[in-house]
Amino acid sequence: MADYSIQELMIVAAAREIRDGEVVFVGMRLPITAYGVARLTHAPNAVGLFECGIVRYGPADGMLYTMGDPPNQLGAAWATGLVQVMSLLQRGRVDAGFIGGAEIDRFGNINTSYIGDIENPTIKLPGSGGAADIAAMSKRLLAIMNHEKRRLVQRVDYVTSPGYLDGGESRKKAGLDGGPAAVITDRAILRPHGPESELHLASVHEGHDVDEVRGHTGWDLKLLPELDETPPPTAEELAALHEIDKDGFWRG
Repeated sequence: MADYSIQELMIVAAAREIRDGEVVFVGMRLPITAYGVARLTHAPNAVGLFECGIVRYGPADGMLYTMGDPPNQLGAAWATGLVQVMSLLQRGRVDAGFIGGAEIDRFGNINTSYIGDIENPTIKLPGSGGAADIAAMSKRLLAIMNHEKRRLVQRVDYVTSPGYLDGGESRKKAGLDGGPAAVITDRAILRPHGPESELHLASVHEGHDVDEVRGHTGWDLKLLPELDETPPPTAEELAALHEIDKDGFWRG
């Protein structure tokens, strides 16, 4: 029996994607905590950008439920506006960006706009916010979402945030560099692989298996040659996570 929750594993897995010294666009919910864990462990020189206009050199001292909470403003390196922070994307200064979504397809395109036909959608979702910019202009895109067949689909109903578009060279032909590097779910981690940059199964979390993960994926999910089990959180990583999220709000 694992001595950590699936939420804790997802946060730690996300934190591991942040490299020391990188400028990271931090999304809402789990990525806020993941950035703090990275700073307290292996990436003490990472810089966090928040869409509300906050730039931080370290995690906030107080608990964050949203990126705009007062503890995130207190002690910030720069408290500015959305335009100034988003301009760093256009200048090529952002190494990695975290976003979530309602749907993601096999080429890493993310939908947060509509479910169903655009003229008469079944569900109207919140929309892009800054996610389209983050997906288009970050050097590396990281996504976090629950692993369900209705979310991991063959083709998204609407491309809010571009991944590798139609696969192959299509993203590059659209004038976009970068692209999805990892999709962290509550069952596994997926990464692009091969000439089409299609998402493949890279690792499976403890308590899950390949057949289960594939059964909850809406396309014929292929496996990376080096497929492995997701490494469990270390004692250091869990200690950092508990320091960031003292009340266990995001840890599950």
